[in-house]
Amino acid sequence: MAEPKPFPQVKLICGIISSEERFFEKAMEHLVRLYGPLDLSSPFFPFNFTDYYEKQMGNKLTRQFLSFAKLASPEALSGIKIRTNALEEEIREEMKQKRRVVNLDPGYLTASALIMATAKDFAHRVPLQDGIYAHLELLFGKNEVKTLNWTYPDFKTEGYQKFFLDVRRIYIFQVHK
Repeated sequence: MAEPKPFPQVKLICGIISSEERFFEKAMEHLVRLYGPLDLSSPFFPFNFTDYYEKQMGNKLTRQFLSFAKLASPEALSGIKIRTNALEEEIREEMKQKRRVVNLDPGYLTASALIMATAKDFAHRVPLQDGIYAHLELLFGKNEVKTLNWTYPDFKTEGYQKFFLDVRRIYIFQVHK
């Protein structure tokens, strides 16, 4: 019988969706304070594959991803998602806005996959704890990204995939040094 082993550390990432640079900056400031310095940030990508957030946040939304330098425990993901959900409201209040100004999507990357946290249940999502689910978004080959039937359309774009391959390279270097 195989004995359980501790999970390997993972690369914490967080996506930010917003409409204004000042809201991105405020979110990044809070996230760095909570999870440590960044080792990579993506360009700003137009968030135009869905209008899901427009009623709450307005239009002309963009998304940026952050990669944190310090590795994390995969077991922490549900707590991180609960904390980032609360942080969205804190930022709204701090910026004295009437409506939501940021959407924060934490997740983690391993050598083989990108896992995002969500509070929305669906058949392919795995319950973690406290109402948070793991959503397998992408798989990685040596130098390629593999999408799944349920991969969100924006995660299928070249820009996103290039960023996540770059994060994966950093992660592999970190775990093999």
